[in-house]
Amino acid sequence: MASAVQLQREASERQMRQGDRPDGGYGLQIEFRSEPGYALAFEGLARGAQRIELMNLRHDPATNTDFATVFVPDGQLKAFENLVRQYLEVETSKGSPRNAPLLNPIQEIRVAAFNALWTDDPAVLPPDENETIWWEFWLPIRDGREAVLNRFKSVAEACGFHTSEKVLKFPERTVLNVYASRAAITRSLLLLNEVAEIRRAKDTAEFFDALAPLEQREWVENLLERTTPAGDDSIRVCLLDTGVNRGHPLLAQHIDANDLYTVDANWGLADTTGHGTELAGIALYGDLFDPLSGQSPISIEHRLESVKLLPAAQGNQKEPYGALMIDAVTQPDTAKPEVRRVYSMAITSLDYRDRGRPSAWSAAVDELASDVLGERANPRLIVVSAGNADKNQATLYPHNTTTDGIHDPAQAWNALCVGAYTQKVTIDPPNPGLRPIAAAGSLSPYSTTSGTWTNSAWPLKPDVVFEGGNLATDGHTAYTEPCLSLVTTAHEPERRLLTTTSATSAASALAARMAAQVSTNYPQFWPETVRALIVHSAEWPDRMRQDFLAAGTKAGYENLVKHCGFGVPDLSRALWSAGDSLTMIVEDHLRPFMRQGTKPPTARDMHLHLLPWPQEELLNLGNIEVEMRVTLSYFVEPNPGIAERGIKGRYRYESHGLRFDVSRPNEDRDQFRQRINKRARDEEEGGYQGGGSDPNWLLGTQTRHRGSLHSDIWRGTAAELAGRGMLGIYPALGWWKTLVKQQRYDDTVRYSLVVSIKTQQTDIDLYAAVETLIEAQVAVLV
Repeated sequence: MASAVQLQREASERQMRQGDRPDGGYGLQIEFRSEPGYALAFEGLARGAQRIELMNLRHDPATNTDFATVFVPDGQLKAFENLVRQYLEVETSKGSPRNAPLLNPIQEIRVAAFNALWTDDPAVLPPDENETIWWEFWLPIRDGREAVLNRFKSVAEACGFHTSEKVLKFPERTVLNVYASRAAITRSLLLLNEVAEIRRAKDTAEFFDALAPLEQREWVENLLERTTPAGDDSIRVCLLDTGVNRGHPLLAQHIDANDLYTVDANWGLADTTGHGTELAGIALYGDLFDPLSGQSPISIEHRLESVKLLPAAQGNQKEPYGALMIDAVTQPDTAKPEVRRVYSMAITSLDYRDRGRPSAWSAAVDELASDVLGERANPRLIVVSAGNADKNQATLYPHNTTTDGIHDPAQAWNALCVGAYTQKVTIDPPNPGLRPIAAAGSLSPYSTTSGTWTNSAWPLKPDVVFEGGNLATDGHTAYTEPCLSLVTTAHEPERRLLTTTSATSAASALAARMAAQVSTNYPQFWPETVRALIVHSAEWPDRMRQDFLAAGTKAGYENLVKHCGFGVPDLSRALWSAGDSLTMIVEDHLRPFMRQGTKPPTARDMHLHLLPWPQEELLNLGNIEVEMRVTLSYFVEPNPGIAERGIKGRYRYESHGLRFDVSRPNEDRDQFRQRINKRARDEEEGGYQGGGSDPNWLLGTQTRHRGSLHSDIWRGTAAELAGRGMLGIYPALGWWKTLVKQQRYDDTVRYSLVVSIKTQQTDIDLYAAVETLIEAQVAVLV
């Protein structure tokens, strides 16, 4: 500790030599290093009374060592000196040194430098420290957001660094991009003292598949004669992409000139790469192969909007993508606030280094979905592609889909993350030297997954999979073939009208189309409900199970979901209940927390839903297998920064969590409520390990309650289901409860619940037996 005091004096002298600065900026960034194999008691390092703030946490798996960076204001290092003095001089009632849990794991204390603030993957740190690139700087709030930002920009300008005009604002962090070299950044201690974290700015994946047209102009004209466009008051699919060229005859009737936007007027509105125009065709018609080759009338029930999010194939690194996306979403919202929309974005980063950890971009997606800037008045459904696997590794399928992870920002909690599967396996014209890589009904070789995500604090992604095409191989190389792709609109209609597209971009456009179709049929449903219905309608094809469900255990199903989401959605299942299926949909509000006086906030509401299962009919079915599926969907407010490591204590990423559980046979309401309350307490205290859960669930409580979209399937006999008549929704820990200074503990949240039961073929119509009960179904507050 004495050496740290000396280092503070030296650091302060260096700050003085580098020049004056506004009040509030003097201090010292200190890095704590743990003993190998011991976890730092990081929460004890932050001292609110002395304004000592925890900046970031890191873990080195090679040495099994923890690191924590703390900002200590000028003159406040004595707080740590007092802790050490008490450790040496004072014993607790049990005879151990005072502050031992905090100080025992600490091996070293030193002044923090660049490496202490670097929280990104070491592999993306340029080996040449003089290489000038765009960096992502995460600033603390400290004595005021604008004060810190202004100080930072002032020092950056003095150093000759370029900074982005736009910034991202989160409850505890401000994020902006900076163009500089690592060497220059390291030399500026004044700059580093204003920083909580440093990461590398993201590049983007521009996927454009420019293949020759498959169809001829006569087919397009025939389709136009059979197509009826939607009215002006219809829901829109808003494409955040490279723009849309509405001059295409298949698009012109479905997107107005004043529904084209761009985040930068200098970019123009036109699509010069083709990616956005291709997805426009998919978002309207689906795979154009079927409508072009058919003769039936086609009624389009939604329209399109376009916001140009990227100028061209070269991408962007100057401005944070999250800030650009906020601009992109805000424009049509402001221009036409009365319009209902589904947002669709098939632009992702090139890499997957986040491995589920929230980024500035994914947190911006979560902010937009939960409508943080609008005080959560108008949440949004945002569909995001999972990102595409490296085509050069596709011959290693299916292993390549495991190792190539979900790309930023598709790890966003509130987004509908869409991967790709395929039914396309016919090589046309036949070529004996080629074969399709994926089998019909399995995961597309384009699709990325969360197969390597090891942190259980992050969501299961993708959520669902749609058709994304296939690749062909000769045994050595993977090839993109038109016959294994989707037909869509070309961006240069004066040259050709049709082209092909594929991968997770196409899959996400299909998902956005389905979301618009569900919203058209049920315009009163919330975005959370539409997301829940899409997931609830999904099923795994047999081949998908064969390839990714190694065993019928909970671990096996977790692996299946990490690769294939909850399967392939079906529009008819989402819209209607079949004769042997019963679906209950609930939309409700809940106050997860409350605070009484100066006491710490506590959990407040639990909702109890009475499931209107026809008990007598189920008992009559006896041992016939019945399936009950539950899907719970809600949006969280993000708080990225320290929480991104997946900490389960005070520093949570999510504002709140919600959980569901179902009563067991012979369990009355009071017993059920007591069991749920105990589970909620155990989860908050870190003691709940998933024991005692109902073995009939495919995933179980330990796995399904990740992210903000929870779905699980219970399988058993009809007689067993008859005794499960209650479903509870209860809150889980979030920063609204733990960060008391934010004063969010009284906020209300909303959620969507979808519950269904399905039997094998039977003469008993379950829907008719409970139709009146469904109409009367309400949530009961207990």
